[in-house]
Amino acid sequence: MNDAPDEFEIRPAPDRLPGLLFTTVPESKTVKNRLHLDFRPDDQEAEVARLLALGARHADVGQGEQSWVTLADPEGNEFCVLAARRS
Repeated sequence: MNDAPDEFEIRPAPDRLPGLLFTTVPESKTVKNRLHLDFRPDDQEAEVARLLALGARHADVGQGEQSWVTLADPEGNEFCVLAARRS
């Protein structure tokens, strides 16, 4: 893992792989994402608030009223935050 200040990594647990590493690139977004990520946190509302505080913004991609929340990172890459799984 690189500890660069502009990188952020998500892992199932701090010492467990695989992880997803997010880093900036010099090019701006020009087309639709080739990869779409869906995250399923234990607390959707808290995770959305956390991501918004980190720089994400709400995104409307024509999804209408749904149980998930669509956000975009600061570069415009869309992703969804799903509700917790029902037991």
